[in-house]
Amino acid sequence: MPRRSRVVVLVLIAVATVLSGCTAVPQVVEPVTVTGALGVEPTLEFATPLSVGSARIEVIAAGTGPEVQQGTAVLVNYYAESGLDGELIGETYSAAPRAYLLTVDSVGQDIYRALDGQKVGARILQVLPATDSAPPTVAVFDILPTRAVGEAVEPREGLPTVTLDANGAPMIAIPAEEAPTEVIAQPLIRGEGPQIEAGQIITVQYTGVTWTSGTIFDSTWSDDKLPAAFPIGVGSVPAGWDEGLVEQTVGSQILLLLPPGSGYGGTDNELADETLVFVVDILAATGGPEAE
Repeated sequence: MPRRSRVVVLVLIAVATVLSGCTAVPQVVEPVTVTGALGVEPTLEFATPLSVGSARIEVIAAGTGPEVQQGTAVLVNYYAESGLDGELIGETYSAAPRAYLLTVDSVGQDIYRALDGQKVGARILQVLPATDSAPPTVAVFDILPTRAVGEAVEPREGLPTVTLDANGAPMIAIPAEEAPTEVIAQPLIRGEGPQIEAGQIITVQYTGVTWTSGTIFDSTWSDDKLPAAFPIGVGSVPAGWDEGLVEQTVGSQILLLLPPGSGYGGTDNELADETLVFVVDILAATGGPEAE
C-alpha cells in the first residue's frame, strides 16, 4: 500500500474510534402542564427556572373549526408566564381577545409559527428560549371563531335578507317595505355561549348599510379591518346596539334595525336621519358585573 493511502486509512480509523466512543447527550425537555377548560384562563405548572434549549409547540386540544391561514383574520386569547420565575407576562382573558391579521409582520415569527395551520377551537402551548431582551416564555393560545357559530333561526317576514359568503361576511338586501319605527333585534344564528351583560366588553364582526340605498357605510369584514371590541350596555355605542345586543348569546348573529334616534345621532352626522341595518356576529364577551 502506498504511504499516502496508509496515512488516509489510519486517519479514518482514528476518527471512527473517537466517534464510537462518544455518546450523544439527549436534550432534556422539561415538562409544562396546562390545565383549565378551553376558553378559560389556563393554569401553567413547570419547574423554575425553566431550562429551554429550543422553541417548541404543542397542541393541547385540537380545534374542529376552520383552519386559520396566512393573511386572514385570527382571534385569540393568550396567557404567558416567564420561565424564570412563573411571573405573569400578559393575558387577555380578563379584558378582550386580540384580533390579528395572520402575517409575520403583524404577530411576529414565533406566534405566526404557533398559529399558522391550526384550527379554530384549538389550544396551543408554545415554549420559547430566552433572548437578549426577554426571559424564556411559556404561552398558551386559544383560537376563537371569527364568525357566528350556532343554530340558524328563521327570521320574521318583511325584514332585510342576509346571505353569507364563504368566509361568513354578510350581504344585506333591503326589502320593498317601509322602514321600521322601532329597534328590531332579530337573531339569524343563535349561539350557545353565555348571555351578554351590560358592562361587558364584546368582540364582534359587523356590517352596516342604510335602509334607503342598501349602501355599506361601515364593516369589519373589509380587507383592512379586524373584529372590533367595545363596552356594551353603558352608552358607548349607538343606543340601538345597547338595546338589541344585551342578553343575546355569544356565538349569535343578530340583524339589528335602528330607526333615526337609535343609531348615529347629531345634526352633523350624515347618517343621523337614516334607518340603519346592521348584521352583528358576537364572537366574545368578557368582564362585566359577574367578573367584578
